[in-house]
Amino acid sequence: PAADVKVEVLHKPFICHRRSKWGDMMLVHYEGYLERDGSLFHSTHKHNNGQPMWFTLGIREAIKGWDKGLKDMCVGEKRKLTIPPALAYGKEGKGKIPPESTLIFNIDLLEIRNGPRSHESFQEMDLNDDWKLSKEEVKIYLKKEFEKHGAVVNDTQHDALVEDIFDKEDEDSDGFISAREFTYKHDEL
Repeated sequence: PAADVKVEVLHKPFICHRRSKWGDMMLVHYEGYLERDGSLFHSTHKHNNGQPMWFTLGIREAIKGWDKGLKDMCVGEKRKLTIPPALAYGKEGKGKIPPESTLIFNIDLLEIRNGPRSHESFQEMDLNDDWKLSKEEVKIYLKKEFEKHGAVVNDTQHDALVEDIFDKEDEDSDGFISAREFTYKHDEL
């Protein structure tokens, strides 16, 4: 089996109102170290003017190890991730990170926000809760969105828009947009 991310919880808040999930935007402070010699290669405290960084979970915005290691995290939680090269920068390495490096991150979660492609918007669209969006469901959602913004759009335009969305988003062409297809794409919806 491929090496996986090792997650250690260093601190857990007493109260957790929500946990991070795919599509969420997370505001984090972090330090990244090379496992082999413990040297620091990046820190939001030292670099980045001491500012934390926004990161969207589950869309491969950072390394795969972050997507795997930062799910179900609470605001105020601190985690230590040990990430094998295959889920980090692999054979190429990057910048100060040599090829085939195992990385260690200490990550502190300060805030969670709904990302643009959150589960909430998917669930709002998925009227029959079958975890996939039909053309009809997307059409109904678009109608509601347009009406909210006071735009009048006729059915032909809606159909064309729906077709266009499905062309782009329905990767396996099964006539539905799955939760995964939805979360990983960034266009019209």
